[in-house]
Amino acid sequence: MIEQYVLDLQEIDETQVAVVGGKGAHLGGLSRIEGIRVPAGFCVTTDAFRRIMAEAPSIDDRLDQLSRVDPDDREAIRTLSAQIRRAIEEVAIPGDVAAAITRALAQLGEQAAYAVRSSATAEDLPTASFAGQQDTYLNIVGPTAILPHVSRCWASLFTERAVTYRQRNGIDHRTVHMAVVVQQMVFPHAAGILFTADPVTGNRKVATVDAGFGLGEALVSGLVNPDVFKVRHGEVVAKTIAAKQRAVHALPAGGTQEVAIDAQRQEQPALTDGQAVQLVQLGRRIEAHFGRPQDIEWCLVDEGFQIVQSRPITTLFPIPETDDQENHVYVSVGHQQMMTDPMKPLGLSMWQLTAMVPMHEAGGRLFVDVTRRLASPASRAALLDLVGRGDPLVRDALETVLDHDDFVPSLPDAGPGGPPAGGASAPIETDPALVTELIERSQTSIAALERDIRTKSGPELFDFLLEAFEEHKRVLSDPLSIRAIMAGMEATWWLNDKLGEWLGEKNAADTLTLSAPDNVTSEMGLALLDVADVIRPHAEAVEFLQGVEYAEDAAFLDELAKLAGGTEARDAIETYLDRYGMRCVGEIDITRPRWRERPTTLVPVILDNVRNFEPGAAERRFEQGREKAQKKEQEVLSRLRALPDGDRKADETKRMIDRVRTFIGYREYPKYGIVSRYFVYKQALMEEAERLVQAGVLPEKEDVFYLTFQELHDVVRSNQVDDQIVQQRKDAFRSYDALTPPRVLTSDGEAVTGAYRRDDVPAGALIGLPVSARTIEGRARVILDMADADLEAGDILVTTFTDPSWSPLFVGIAGLVTEVGGLMTHGAVIAREYGLPAVVGVEQATRLIRDGQRIRVHGTGGYIEILP
Repeated sequence: MIEQYVLDLQEIDETQVAVVGGKGAHLGGLSRIEGIRVPAGFCVTTDAFRRIMAEAPSIDDRLDQLSRVDPDDREAIRTLSAQIRRAIEEVAIPGDVAAAITRALAQLGEQAAYAVRSSATAEDLPTASFAGQQDTYLNIVGPTAILPHVSRCWASLFTERAVTYRQRNGIDHRTVHMAVVVQQMVFPHAAGILFTADPVTGNRKVATVDAGFGLGEALVSGLVNPDVFKVRHGEVVAKTIAAKQRAVHALPAGGTQEVAIDAQRQEQPALTDGQAVQLVQLGRRIEAHFGRPQDIEWCLVDEGFQIVQSRPITTLFPIPETDDQENHVYVSVGHQQMMTDPMKPLGLSMWQLTAMVPMHEAGGRLFVDVTRRLASPASRAALLDLVGRGDPLVRDALETVLDHDDFVPSLPDAGPGGPPAGGASAPIETDPALVTELIERSQTSIAALERDIRTKSGPELFDFLLEAFEEHKRVLSDPLSIRAIMAGMEATWWLNDKLGEWLGEKNAADTLTLSAPDNVTSEMGLALLDVADVIRPHAEAVEFLQGVEYAEDAAFLDELAKLAGGTEARDAIETYLDRYGMRCVGEIDITRPRWRERPTTLVPVILDNVRNFEPGAAERRFEQGREKAQKKEQEVLSRLRALPDGDRKADETKRMIDRVRTFIGYREYPKYGIVSRYFVYKQALMEEAERLVQAGVLPEKEDVFYLTFQELHDVVRSNQVDDQIVQQRKDAFRSYDALTPPRVLTSDGEAVTGAYRRDDVPAGALIGLPVSARTIEGRARVILDMADADLEAGDILVTTFTDPSWSPLFVGIAGLVTEVGGLMTHGAVIAREYGLPAVVGVEQATRLIRDGQRIRVHGTGGYIEILP
C-alpha cells in the first residue's frame, strides 16, 4: 500500500477518521457542506505519524510501562508521558514527509500564516469528544516554523491530560494515532463557540452562541467571559452581554498576544442579534449533515462566518425515539426502581417485555411517557400527587415542564389519559392471611416456571419465555396484590398526615412500621447476621474469608469447606444463597451478576457482621424494633385520647396502625418475585449462550447481553450474529456510563432534575427527602460498590442508590444518605424497618460528601450538615 502523507481538506470526509483523525475528518466533512466556509488547508496523515513512531523504538518500552500504570498515579504518568513526548520531538521528520508538507504549503502560500492543529483518531467521536486533550498552535508562519510544530502536535498525543483521559476511558494508547491539520489562519473580528443544543438543559431546539472579540482562544482558555445568545425558532430569546476586557490577537510576525480592549468597546456585543440567528442557521445545516447536535467553533471575518471545527456534543442525554412529531414528557424508571446506571440491551428489552406499561429507551435507561396523563386536569392532579408523595423532585420537574407554554397539550378529563396507575383502589380487609395467600400464589407460580423451563431449549425456549412473560405480568397485575401494596402505602400517608395534624408529629409512621412482618428485604439483611453467627466461632474460616479475592465463581465455597468449621460456614452461605442468591446490585438488569453467580460479593458484608456484632443480633434487632413500634403505638394512642374527640381519633389511628403493619412488609415482595423469575430466565438464556460459544457463533457468553431478547432469539434460530452490532453496543454502553439520567426528560431533549424549593434548612446544608426519622451524627462512608464495603458500627452509608441488595449493609450502619430515592422506594422502606435515620434524593451527595467526613443526618428534617 502506498503511504499518503498529505491530503487536502477537499479530499477528505468524515469516514476517514483512521487516516486524518477526528478533527480532520470533521473539517473535511464541513468543507463539503453547501454554504459552509472552511479555511483552506490540508492534513498530515496518520501514515506520517506511524513513520515517526517507528523511528523511535524506545517508545515501545515506555508504552508498555504506561499501559501498566494506575490512572491515579499522576507522577508516573507525568514522567512517562514527558519521556515519550521528548522522544517523538527528537525524531527528525523524514525527508519525503517534510517534502510533502512543504509542497502542500507552497500551493496555499508558503509565507501565509497557519494554524497547526492536532487531530487524533480517538477525538471528536460520537461517544467521547477528547476536547482540549491535544495541542493547537496559531499564527505559525513559514515551513521552517511549521514543521517543528507538526512534531509538537504528534507529541501532544502524549500530554499528561490526554494519557489520563484515555486510561480512564479504557482506550489503549497504541490504538490511537495522530494526524495534524494545517489550515490558513483567519483573523476574525469576533469568534466563539456555537452549541446547536443547549449544553446545560439539553434542549435540542435552543442553540447557544458564545462570542468574544478577536481569536476564539480567549474564550476557550477562560481569559474572558463570553457574550451568550440563546436562539430558538429563528429568534434570540435570551442574551447576556459580558464586559470583555481582553482579547487574543495574531501578531504580524507569527504567534499570538493578549491585548486590552478599549473601555468603550468592552460592553458592546461581539455579534448583532441578526448575526447570532444567521450563525445558528449555519449550525443547523451542519447538525443536519452530521446527524447529531454539534459543538462548533466559528470566526466572523469580513461580515461572513467561517467554521474552524465541529464535533458532536457528547454530554447530552439521548432522547427516546418516536414515530411522531408530537411533544412528549418522560419520567425515569430508574429513579423509581433504584437503579440509575445504564442497562445492557438484553436487560432493557427483558424489562420492557415484562413491564406493566410501555417503556421507552434512551441512554441505556428506561422512561415512561406520561404526556397523556399530564394532558387532562384530573389525571394530571392524581399523577402529580402520587409522584410528589414518593419523590418531590419528580413532581417539581413535571411542574417545570407544565410551566412551559403549550408544551403539554390540554385534553378534557374524559380523554384517553385514563385513571393513573395505582389510583383509587377497592377496599381490602386488614387481614394478614391475605398477605400469606399472595406470597403463596407467587411461590407457586415461580415453582411452576422452574419446573416447566427445564425441558426447553433453542427456539422453543424463546416461545416458552414469551408465554412466561405473560404469566409474569399477570402475577404483577393481580388486583389483590396491587390493593395490598396500596393499602400499606396509603396507611403510611394517612398516619403521617393525621398524626402531623393532630399531634404535631413528623413522620410518625417511621417508628410505627419498625420490624413489620413479611418484609422479605429486611429479613434478607437480618439473615446475613445469622450467617455471621455460624462463621464467627471458626477462626480459620474467618481468616480464609479475609483473604478471598473478589472473584466471579463460587470455587471459594469448596475451599472453605476443607477448613475447620468450614463445612458449617459453607452450608450457612449456601442456604442464604438458596433464598436470596438471585439478588444483586442493579437487579432490574438481568445481565448483572447475581450473588449466586458471584457469591464473593457478600464476603465483605459477612466479615463486617462478624466483626461488628455479637451472636443473636438478628433476633435482638427485630425484637427491639417490634418493641419500639409497640411503645410508639401506645404513646400515640394515649396522647390522642386526651384530645377533643380523642376516642374517635385513637380508634381510627389504631385501625391504620394495624393496617400499615399488616401490609407494609408486602410492599417488598413483588420485587422479590420479579427478581426470582429473572434469575430463572437468565439461567436458561445463559445455557443458550454457552451453546452459541461452543458452536463458534459467539466468542464469549456475555456477548448476548448486548443483544435484545428478539435479536438473541434470531441468533439462536440462525446460528449467525452481527459482530459489528455487538461491538457498537459495547461502545455505546461505555459512553452511557458517563451520563447522568434526568428524573424527567422531554422530547425536545430538555433534562429536568427538579428542585426542593425549601427555605427551612441551615445555610450550607445538603437538601434531600426525609424518609426515616431521627437525627444521627457519624463518619460518612462513601461507597459506590457494595463489594467495597468496610463499615464500622456508627458509620453513615453515603451512596448513589440502594436497591434491595444493599439491605444486608443496613444492619451495620447508623444512617443512610442516597442521591436517588423516594418515600416508598426500597431503601427508604428498609431504613424505616431498621430505624435508620435516612435522607434520600440528595443531589451529588457522593461528590459533595467526602469519605471519612463527619456528618449529621437530619432524618426528620430532610437535610445533611457537613461537620467541621
